[in-house]
Amino acid sequence: MTAAPNASSAERVLTIPNALSVIRLLGVPLFLWLVLGPEADVLALVVLVISGITDYLDGYLARRLGQTSKIGAILDPVADRLYILAVVFGLAMRDIIPWWLALLLPLRDIMLFALVPFLRTRGYSSLPVHFLGKAATAGLLYAFPLLLLGDDTGTVAGLANVFGWAFAIWGVGLYWWAGLLYVWQVRRLLATVPPVKAR
Repeated sequence: MTAAPNASSAERVLTIPNALSVIRLLGVPLFLWLVLGPEADVLALVVLVISGITDYLDGYLARRLGQTSKIGAILDPVADRLYILAVVFGLAMRDIIPWWLALLLPLRDIMLFALVPFLRTRGYSSLPVHFLGKAATAGLLYAFPLLLLGDDTGTVAGLANVFGWAFAIWGVGLYWWAGLLYVWQVRRLLATVPPVKAR
């Protein structure tokens, strides 16, 4: 049975889910160092796997233990974005993916960040996470480890490369589709919700 969250738990910082999110964040520079320094791809993949496991666990435990919090709602998507940016940067630096692909992802995030001032005029700081956005993030988090694994020779590397590019193409497409849906939602919000009066 899931524990019910309360008002005080939303303000808590020291929770198990938040600790897992911090561990994920600490893995970002470690991943970049492993990929760009010693090029220890197996260890870099282990970091990505641990990140994926903790990503699932922090959400599950937050609901299960009633430890959802405002800081947790910020840390989780921030960790996702940082991992995606770190991975695309590392793979682009290694010439595993082209730079145009590496730039497509942050450009979408910059576009969404530019919408925040418009949301605030209507009393919102963000929009609810859309299913397409979650699916896109999941696709990308599958794609890039496979592409890293595919940067080798042999049957396993060849298959990893094929599946990695399949996930990457779908992931980038869904990522931008979700982004354009957010733009449409903001446009609709601006048209239907009156501005918040300044205090």
